[in-house]
Amino acid sequence: MARHAFVFPGQGSQSVGMGLELYKAFPVARAVFEEVDEALKVKLSHLIFEGDPAELRATENTQPALFAVSMAAVRALEHEGGFALKDKAALLAGHSLGEYAALTAAGVMSIAEGARLLRLRGQAMQRAVPVGQGGMAALLGVEPEVAQEICTECSQGEVLEVANDNGGGQIVISGHMDAIERAMTAAKDRGIRRVVKLPVSAPFHSSLMEPAAEEMQEALASAELHPASIPVIANVLAESVSQPDEIRNLLVKQITGRVRWRETVLSMPGKGVTCQHELGAGKVLTGLARRIVPDLGADCAGTPAEIETMLKSL
Repeated sequence: MARHAFVFPGQGSQSVGMGLELYKAFPVARAVFEEVDEALKVKLSHLIFEGDPAELRATENTQPALFAVSMAAVRALEHEGGFALKDKAALLAGHSLGEYAALTAAGVMSIAEGARLLRLRGQAMQRAVPVGQGGMAALLGVEPEVAQEICTECSQGEVLEVANDNGGGQIVISGHMDAIERAMTAAKDRGIRRVVKLPVSAPFHSSLMEPAAEEMQEALASAELHPASIPVIANVLAESVSQPDEIRNLLVKQITGRVRWRETVLSMPGKGVTCQHELGAGKVLTGLARRIVPDLGADCAGTPAEIETMLKSL
């Protein structure tokens, strides 16, 4: 019998128009976008569906926007399938901000609470480091140990850290911009297949984000959280969590900590998972899963047609 994991994408999966087909096709999806708009007191749905791409890329908008699309996909899947996700899922996980969608799908927080927290998270992360002083780069075709060596060699007293171990030979590094530039040169000199500076406005998942972590600690302390009805794998542990106090603590650590996605996906077969289903915008996590564990079934759903296809495998 198939055991299913549901996963939720992070920053970089956004595009103008995402979720619009869900909004038009399913009243339950429309209600999600309306709830997010109400919680944030802005018409975020308008920006998502037909706004300016540069404005959507602003971190304070991207994070709740991707969250809204993921939750709309969850509600559409549940409604069309006639089940609750907890009755189908062996575990949940989300990449960076996607962890908030996973926690919401597990009943830890409401959609309104998740949207508000991600709006604050995006704003805090942007405030933490002045624009231009920090950045991120992706190294493709590299092992985690080699990426760590490059960070150690090229930091030269500045912050330079492995931010995301995405799997499939994809490592993202984060830190001061000058250190990022040195690391990109060093990676090319080592013959690493591809080196790409990422179009982000801050050095996410590095110790430079400590001011944002402090802000989120305060915000999460007053957030209403409940025990998870489905195990959720935390980014910084690559292990499942369920209790509110532990979840609060790990969401704070996640701001500065490494996203251990490769380990997260590698752990799935050992937990009996045979299929991974990505809910929300894009198909980044689906592609990664196929490279990390080729035998793991993997698909994605962010449109009505994809929802219909996914339901056949459930």
